[in-house]
Amino acid sequence: MSFSELGLSEAIVRAVSERGYTEPTPIQKQAIPAVLSGGDLLAGAQTGTGKTAGFVLPILHRLSDSSVKGPSSGRPPIRALILIPTRELAAQVEESVREYGKHLKLNSMTMIGGVNINPQITKLRSRVDILVATPGRLLDHVQQKTVDLSHVEILVLDEADRMLDMGFIRDIKKILMLLPRQRQNLLFSATFSDEIKTLADSLLNQPAMIEVARRNATADKVTHKVYPVDRDKKRPLLAHLIKENNWHQVLVFTRTKHGANQLAEYLTKGGISSLAIHGNKSQSARTRALSEFKDGSLQVLVATDIAARGIDIIDLPHVVNFELPNVPEDYVHRIGRTGRAGQTGEAVSLVCVDELKLQADIERLLKRELPSEVVPGFEPDLTIKPEPIQNGRGSAPGRGGQSRGRAAPGSAARKPAGSGGGNSTRPPALHRSGGRHR
Repeated sequence: MSFSELGLSEAIVRAVSERGYTEPTPIQKQAIPAVLSGGDLLAGAQTGTGKTAGFVLPILHRLSDSSVKGPSSGRPPIRALILIPTRELAAQVEESVREYGKHLKLNSMTMIGGVNINPQITKLRSRVDILVATPGRLLDHVQQKTVDLSHVEILVLDEADRMLDMGFIRDIKKILMLLPRQRQNLLFSATFSDEIKTLADSLLNQPAMIEVARRNATADKVTHKVYPVDRDKKRPLLAHLIKENNWHQVLVFTRTKHGANQLAEYLTKGGISSLAIHGNKSQSARTRALSEFKDGSLQVLVATDIAARGIDIIDLPHVVNFELPNVPEDYVHRIGRTGRAGQTGEAVSLVCVDELKLQADIERLLKRELPSEVVPGFEPDLTIKPEPIQNGRGSAPGRGGQSRGRAAPGSAARKPAGSGGGNSTRPPALHRSGGRHR
């Protein structure tokens, strides 16, 4: 099946072809006709499945339909709103809008935090058909009365599961109140938690449902490996693995921002070019680190879960869990960065005694046992007792990013927004709006 057979215009098919794509992915084959029909959509798709084009292409087609007339007077309104959880992902989605729509007379813009708001205000004075925004900065504009959402025809909630994890539910509800009641709603999520189902029930009207991967499944072409190791040997083991296997373009996950900084510094001192990326970094620093990582000049990018959400590299070969996530589903999100678009990938986890319960939780979710291998010279000391996993407010030096904290050992509680770990007893989506300044 070709893109033209899906009902897309010649101008859009030409732009897709110019980007080197000839055949739609499974999510695109299902999502594009569903969006073109004008109805609501609930789509479950992992990262790397081509879901961005799955909604961008039909939105471009619908908005470029000359038979649909807009307001007869005044400035052309914003017609499509795409809400995105992170700045990096928003920039990438808007780039896709521009690339796929380059032969169309449609304008788009990115609205994100961490940068000067004034150029965005200036841009809004001209024509903007498609707005790609993070919720916090969008509400900043709403407060300043610089944006009008009263004519939005299509709303997209992308990475909805992460949006809720980051505490954006209150912001989303505020934004929904500003939109017309009659509109098309598209919700994309990698996982279908109870919170996602609740949101979908309140937002979507008799939606088409698409799920291209088994719930909470990991990419088929990703190999998994666990290396048991003492908590204070994690850093030297990681350096050993990178050098011994000559790894390049390694994405490493830590639980905390402080831990990310410490690990990047340790690796750099050991001759492995590394940078950390997290919410406390300026937007320019994050953009530079991502750019260097993508072009291969940076060997290792150390990231927290939230910061890494927007990383989109088709052939990223290695993802390392320097620390296992507190929430098992986040393992799926993390390793979803590799093994994308049919490529092979490797997911490595360094697991100390503190994290054995977290490993068991992940294996239960995946319905499989993760293969394990002890590296000679890094054999774990079986007499070491587990310590509580730290609460994300800092980490003790030499602890491999972990220290004593309030959370119970192996706690699988959700993380509070704005931290890499935690002992919150209920999902932040239900009681926080702490994602505003990510």
